Amino acid sequence: MARTLPPPLLLLLLTGPLAAWPGGNGQQSGAPHGVTYVFEYFSQISQRLPFYSWYGSARLFRFRVPEDTAILHWLLQASRGSSPNCGRTQVTVHIRSGAPPIINPLGTQFPANMSLPGFYSQTLTLAASQENTTFLNLTSPAAGDWFIVAHLPEESGKIEVKGFSTPCTYTFQPSMSVLRVLGMPVLEPNIPIWQTISGPSWPLHTKLFVPEYSASLKLELRNCTANISVACTLHVTLGSATLPRSFQKVLNCTGEAPCSLLLASVPWQKWLRITVKSLSSAGASVSFQMTTSFVVCQPGGPSAFQAFYKSLNRSQAGPLLGSSVNATWQVGANASSLGNSCLHSQPVTREDLDTVSVVFRVLGEPSVPVWPQLPTVLLFNLDSGMDSGGTLVLSLQLNKTSQIPENATVLACLSAASPVLDPNAMWDCRTAFSQGYPLNMSASSPAAALSIPYPESDRWFLSLHLVCPKDAGECNKVKALVTVTASLRPCFDDCGAYGQCSLLRRLGYLYAACSCKAGWSGWSCTDGTKALSVGGQLLATLLLTLSNLLFLPAIVVAVYSYHLVEASVYLFTMFFSTFYHACDQPGVAILCIMDYDTLQFCDFLGSVVSIWVTILCMAQLKKMLKYILGVLGTLFIAMSLQLDRRGVWNIMGPCLLALVIMISVWVYRGVKRRHCYPPSWKRWAFFLCPGISLALIAIAIYAFMETNENYYYTHSLWHVLMAGCVAFLLPPGDKVKRLWVWSRKLLCGYQICNNDQEELYAVT
Repeated sequence: MARTLPPPLLLLLLTGPLAAWPGGNGQQSGAPHGVTYVFEYFSQISQRLPFYSWYGSARLFRFRVPEDTAILHWLLQASRGSSPNCGRTQVTVHIRSGAPPIINPLGTQFPANMSLPGFYSQTLTLAASQENTTFLNLTSPAAGDWFIVAHLPEESGKIEVKGFSTPCTYTFQPSMSVLRVLGMPVLEPNIPIWQTISGPSWPLHTKLFVPEYSASLKLELRNCTANISVACTLHVTLGSATLPRSFQKVLNCTGEAPCSLLLASVPWQKWLRITVKSLSSAGASVSFQMTTSFVVCQPGGPSAFQAFYKSLNRSQAGPLLGSSVNATWQVGANASSLGNSCLHSQPVTREDLDTVSVVFRVLGEPSVPVWPQLPTVLLFNLDSGMDSGGTLVLSLQLNKTSQIPENATVLACLSAASPVLDPNAMWDCRTAFSQGYPLNMSASSPAAALSIPYPESDRWFLSLHLVCPKDAGECNKVKALVTVTASLRPCFDDCGAYGQCSLLRRLGYLYAACSCKAGWSGWSCTDGTKALSVGGQLLATLLLTLSNLLFLPAIVVAVYSYHLVEASVYLFTMFFSTFYHACDQPGVAILCIMDYDTLQFCDFLGSVVSIWVTILCMAQLKKMLKYILGVLGTLFIAMSLQLDRRGVWNIMGPCLLALVIMISVWVYRGVKRRHCYPPSWKRWAFFLCPGISLALIAIAIYAFMETNENYYYTHSLWHVLMAGCVAFLLPPGDKVKRLWVWSRKLLCGYQICNNDQEELYAVT
């Protein structure tokens, strides 16, 4: 929202690039009569920047530039924390008008037939200083939405254990200040108006509304005179500035002789900015006469829209329910006569399916007729403000029934704001203030496709025209039939087989992006340069799942030593770890027996509880105390994992507590017996030392060596080492119960009593 400028920033604006606009708000000295310049300031809260892995890692900011803005001033601030882990890095900032920038920091490939709009980029380096601030100024910017995307370099790929180290914090905050013109003069077509500029410091800002179906615009200046004996020189700029490339038109006029500029394909139903600056010497007041005129036409040719409605019940007067018709027709026009027509208008309906999901349907016949005399124009409305977060997909197919000459070509031009009506201009598809997207079809190449990620929020026009380069007379009596399929999708091709289309939100603005897996990358997950093959995916799945079978020796040892509770926990861990990793795979080798979140929770719970009960078992507490601690520890571990499953203290906390209990018990017994505990050197040499070594190696691999690329191997090794250390660390049972004793107890009906003091057995 707009608010009063803070004093430091206001001082910076007034002493920096905006010093040419003296004073603050209100009427300015020397400004044209009735014109007021107003400062407005907009800011958004800073956001933390993660290292880049996909578009969701970047941070998006949206600003709305007001109408009649004379100067736009960006303030871009990047900062980092004071942690020792903070090093030299770069924050890359991208700016685009009308839609979010399409960035590619990883240098991946884009899908075929995808066109990429341009954007402006700026790099902020964070080295010795903890902050970096830069400025960007733009004169006569385009009104509407402007988007800023900021991101860090590519992530290293190392899997960090949350809480094990303090990561460096990088933040970015943009601010926007504008100098807006109030009371801007409005030009009326075909009405000459005298204007006066008082010196070169104050340019004249005017605007002109362009009506629909305007084929061309003519601007003419004449009778330029100065109040002193100096040459009258004017610098005229038409249009608004955009980044990185501006399509503004410039006209230089000198003296009283008329000078004019003729523009075709001007934006329909929009205000056109005209800025006139005097290049005469200081103190010279310049007067001149300005005139504008339009060439306006009406749509002609067969009315498919009217034919469609004639087929309906004549009592139905309203439009179709659930649809909006993108066409304007002159009621009562003679369809058989072209008259002053400059285009054939084909009606199109817009059908909203979901968020950033729209289908455009051509009314009437399934194929659009294309003639050589006039272009056929279709309108796709993408000006809702929320359509710029998807992908515009266009497909054209020349019907085989079209009897066109061999050398004939159907030219297509997709452009925003205004259609291209001149056949000569359709080859490069350029309007007065923008660059469109050209396509063409012929008998030898009857299909054409185009996809535009994040299209500008505007009205888009598709112009179709039939041309015959060699002999234009061959095309006069024929027409081409083209099937047009257009839609707005959240993600192109739904991100393919190795990607997931995610809907992201920033302060109410929704946009979609692809998150790739299995080594695939690119805007739509179509770049398989580093992709994992199907065999590699199967190998990774087998490594991560079958490595859990190494818990079987630990289960056997636990059962043999009569540690049945521990054996049950190991069996639980082996089962859920196996199926969690089978469900956690990114490729096609995947198997989910239940909900992913449930499998993940059970895997994490089983892993931590296995460590907890193993260390308690090593302490050799009394059975009642061991069971109480085991149950209480399991409950608290489940609670902590529900709060944060990735936290390092969810694993380290129970381990440290169990180690404190075990060491305390061992020290107490050693002091009481005046001998090292456990007393057997064989126990230390062949069981405890190997088990502790395996555990330390496993912890080192888990905490320091795992990356996204070697995860399949290192994590499988973690499974093997942890299962092996458990088998070594489990203590022997109090007394080994032989199986035949249990069978006699069950079958013969008598009991075996154990005297723990005399170690004698008696039969009763």
